[in-house]
Amino acid sequence: MKAYKVFNPDWTCRGFKYEIGKEYKIKGKPILCEKGFHACRKVSDCFSYYSFDTRNKVAEVELLGDIVGVEEDKQCTNHIKIVRELSWVEMLELANSGNGNSGNRNSGNCNSGNRNSGNRNSGNCNSGDMNSGNMNSGNCNSGNCNSGNGNSGDWNSGNCNSGNCNSGNCNSGDCNSGNGNSGNGNSGDLNSGNGNSGNWNSGNCNSGIFNTDEQFIRMFNKQTKLKRRDIDIPLFLYFDLTSFISYDYATEGERVKYKNEIETCGGFLRTLSYKEAFSRAWRNASDEERDKVKNLPNFDADIFFEISGIKVS
Repeated sequence: MKAYKVFNPDWTCRGFKYEIGKEYKIKGKPILCEKGFHACRKVSDCFSYYSFDTRNKVAEVELLGDIVGVEEDKQCTNHIKIVRELSWVEMLELANSGNGNSGNRNSGNCNSGNRNSGNRNSGNCNSGDMNSGNMNSGNCNSGNCNSGNGNSGDWNSGNCNSGNCNSGNCNSGDCNSGNGNSGNGNSGDLNSGNGNSGNWNSGNCNSGIFNTDEQFIRMFNKQTKLKRRDIDIPLFLYFDLTSFISYDYATEGERVKYKNEIETCGGFLRTLSYKEAFSRAWRNASDEERDKVKNLPNFDADIFFEISGIKVS
């Protein structure tokens, strides 16, 4: 069977070095993803498992022995021959399987970018349609790394955002989990100020509605005589609720569900629960940053656990 295989720049794959023109065998039956030599019948499928990097080597191979995974996007054999190296120009011509593509490795139609599986994309690594940005899994995005639709900003999992890092909808500010905010860091709706959990506030750090000033901040269910800007908040507490997951770290179910995203971008955006994201940020924080949490005004370990799921002694 004719197939294609990608190698590291030094012609290695999983620590084993190959050479053009040589054959390789193992004893026993091949087992997909566990034992044997792996390759793909389609060049485009190779990049579900290797990054789209011009430094890597691409070769035409022949699967000569027992073959498993014939109906899958990759195959495994116990006897392989490395036939010849492909130039990247030849590889890109083979990888474009859609129609009207002027870019590279597109499986959709009318794409002018690269590695798109959707249609009418002018950016790169899109699995949705009509994106002009990069690495979008939604539709009609002009920004980058959006999993929602109609975003012109970056890293949005909501819809119709022109700001960045929003998980809500229709925000023109940044880092909002609420909707319709032109400010930043709001979890409420329709705020033009920053850090509001209430609605229609033009001031900052308000939990009520229609406020224009800035309140003293309550912490751990008690009032302080400090404003938000007076508090040294550890940086790790500004964590993301989405995480880019590569093929190697995806579950089997996710590999099926996000097959298009993995094929085009090498991975997908996983949405974490609040406490999952909090715990991940805590694990990655330095001891100094963790100590800052304990030194916050009115710190209460029980309240912190209730919110984060993290026990602090």
